[in-house]
Amino acid sequence: MKYKILNFARQLALTLLVIWTVVSLVTLLIELVPGDPATTILGETASMEQIADFNRKHGLDRPAFFFSYNSAEGFDWNGADNRYVDYWLGLLQGDLGTSFRTDRPVLDMILERYPSTIMLAIVSMIIAVSIAIPLGVLAGTNKNTLIDNFSSFVALLGISLPTFVIGPFLVYLFAVKFQIFAPTGSANPEDIILPAVTLGAALSAILTRMVRSSVIEELGEDYVRTARAKGLSERKVVYKHVLKNGLIPVVTILGLQLGVLLAGAIITEKIFNWQGLGLLLLDDGIGKRDYRLVQGCVLVISVTYILANSLTDLVYRWLDPRIRLS
Repeated sequence: MKYKILNFARQLALTLLVIWTVVSLVTLLIELVPGDPATTILGETASMEQIADFNRKHGLDRPAFFFSYNSAEGFDWNGADNRYVDYWLGLLQGDLGTSFRTDRPVLDMILERYPSTIMLAIVSMIIAVSIAIPLGVLAGTNKNTLIDNFSSFVALLGISLPTFVIGPFLVYLFAVKFQIFAPTGSANPEDIILPAVTLGAALSAILTRMVRSSVIEELGEDYVRTARAKGLSERKVVYKHVLKNGLIPVVTILGLQLGVLLAGAIITEKIFNWQGLGLLLLDDGIGKRDYRLVQGCVLVISVTYILANSLTDLVYRWLDPRIRLS
């Protein structure tokens, strides 16, 4: 019991450290990016008075961090009177701040888009797994044959092609040429298919190679020979015994790849105009230099990634109880 409490405390401390590091780095980077949020949002024709009012309203007239620097006086210590401390004090109360551009709470804007991004990531993962498991098992059970070589070629092709190549190709093929789907948008249920396939293609290629390697490794184990000696069919041996044990590294990769999916969703959502968190971050956050929106989006993506890793731990402990004992 004591070990479990210590382990939980360690995991919680590590999670909080990761969140603090990510948000702090993002805050630092957006402060270093050239440009003025007031001018970007109000426009080049804004008067000095309007810009001053904007900066005062959003606290941009105050120092960004504990230290500030100018060429005349050098470094100056600001104490707790800075935007960085204010942001974390608000965060502890569940307040992600207010958007510079819309004056709406950042949390409300994120909650509107978050379900779309999660849905896109989940459907992409389902597509990737649906492709990778049959193809990987087929390649692994037919090692060094024409089938294995073909699946390896497909996997290599999927890994080599980035989303900004696959996405426009799918749009041209299925939206322009055959006119099966709409080229962009997220108004209809079927609109998720093209962006999900775009995101899932690269992941399915990686998973196919993982499943193939796992199946080949597991087929050489003693329990497989025992199962065959008992008269079990080859299909039952592969899918009930071999695949379950072989899925442990695959599940680990799936959990880690969720972060890649969320990062890739930014480009994919832009290509397909999918109204998710990635498009919100890119167009309304980074494009408009909306500091609070950028911080909020990155924070939510980081927390989602951490929760996905924790869920991954639970799943592969279920797949292999020995991990729990160790």
